[in-house]
Amino acid sequence: MTILRARNIRKRFGGVVALEQGDLALGAGEVHVLIGSNGCGKSTLCKIIGGSVAPDGGSLELSSEPVRFRTPHAAAAAGIGVFYQELSLIPQLTVAENIFLGREPRTAYGLVDRKRLRSDAETAIRPFGAVVGQGFGPDVLVSDLSADQRQIVEILKVLSENSRIVIFDEATASLDSKQVAVFFDLIRSLKAEDHAIIFISHRMDEVFAIGDRVTVMRNGRTVVSVAIAETTQDEIVAHMVGGAYIAAADRKEAPAPLTGTAVLAARNLVGRKLADVSFSLQRGEILGLGGLHGQGQSDLLRSLFGAESLAGGSVFLDGKPLLLRKPSDAIANGIAYISGDRSRYGVLPIRSIFENLVIGLVSKQRPVGLNYGALVKRIAPVAERLKLKFPSFAAPVSDLSGGNQQKVVIGRWLAVAPAVLLLDDPTKGIDLQTKHDLYVILRELCAEGVSIILYSSEDKELLGNADRILVFNGGRIVRELEGERMGEFELYQAAYAAS
Repeated sequence: MTILRARNIRKRFGGVVALEQGDLALGAGEVHVLIGSNGCGKSTLCKIIGGSVAPDGGSLELSSEPVRFRTPHAAAAAGIGVFYQELSLIPQLTVAENIFLGREPRTAYGLVDRKRLRSDAETAIRPFGAVVGQGFGPDVLVSDLSADQRQIVEILKVLSENSRIVIFDEATASLDSKQVAVFFDLIRSLKAEDHAIIFISHRMDEVFAIGDRVTVMRNGRTVVSVAIAETTQDEIVAHMVGGAYIAAADRKEAPAPLTGTAVLAARNLVGRKLADVSFSLQRGEILGLGGLHGQGQSDLLRSLFGAESLAGGSVFLDGKPLLLRKPSDAIANGIAYISGDRSRYGVLPIRSIFENLVIGLVSKQRPVGLNYGALVKRIAPVAERLKLKFPSFAAPVSDLSGGNQQKVVIGRWLAVAPAVLLLDDPTKGIDLQTKHDLYVILRELCAEGVSIILYSSEDKELLGNADRILVFNGGRIVRELEGERMGEFELYQAAYAAS
């Protein structure tokens, strides 16, 4: 019996079409897997069902009755619980307080029944008892928990609501295999009680381990819905890619000729999220880092910049060992880092455009005094090259658009003339024209001998610009793609099948 149906759901965010034709039919007692590449509309569809995002069009039916949830509270009142990718926990509260937030047991006098709250939390935690790790309990502050423990608290929070429809949006992202096994047992118990579950995952093994049915989305549209028992991993990947995937021969930019000289090499790197990572970067090459989000790509780039410590392994620059204790070590050796998270790792919002552009030069050269005129001469050609639009160098960088702020971050390091450029999702949140300008500059830099490592959450961006792609999973390089193997199908298949 169909308990929830979404028909032709549409949603735009400004000029971005998040959903164009979102369709979903969810049955009672069913685990329905929703899968697709980053940005295909999965999470947006679930947020609309959960009442946290308003649709622009389409219809929702709950038990064959039309519904429209204007708030998450309204959806919860109708029996819909949602685990969101962005955890909604309050760090300053305890595990028990977070699990039952807003639904705390009360005494006859209307006060929170602390004894029962703790007892209920212990009952909720019990299934994870053997796998949750040390330092976890009802009275522990969430701020003191590890990433996997916080994710378990969020899962328990959603499960405690006992909703008849439960949406899990990448709920296993931070869990290890034993924790996932416990979580799946809980899902099976819900299914046995006729609850309906929507399960979003990027891990293909999980799709087949827990799902009854799978719906594939691509570019804001539902493209197919099929029983898990009637499909295969390769068929799902083919639906995700569609017919118009990018092959190596279709890339807009021709690969830069490689000299065969390894500028940067890593051997057996081990870190917080890295496990035995080895590779080499050629002069004038763009080396892409692919795979699902959060598999160690950004951690590798920050480690190579000295911003994250390595527990083991070696890094070589031009054949010589390189010790990276802090970012200044990388900068001194001609290594630059650009992040797409410009608010956290990029611009200094209360400083001028001039200060933001010259900080890389100052960090590398460490001059006794600052010669404003000389520095302007260094950064003016960079600003012109980036087509940076600004009233004056003295203007606050916060006055610029997001795309121009990102250009400032890029220009900061171009002024240094780096030998190696580390790009950590550099076009995240910027417009198409700025992206195009950056792509052109990357190839110009390669022609000048600069070597680039590029991580992008957009697969087409990787395929359109990289000469080789290292596919990551679980902090490891699981596959290398180059030449004719560098197509969208091959990239998806490597990332999803390897997981």
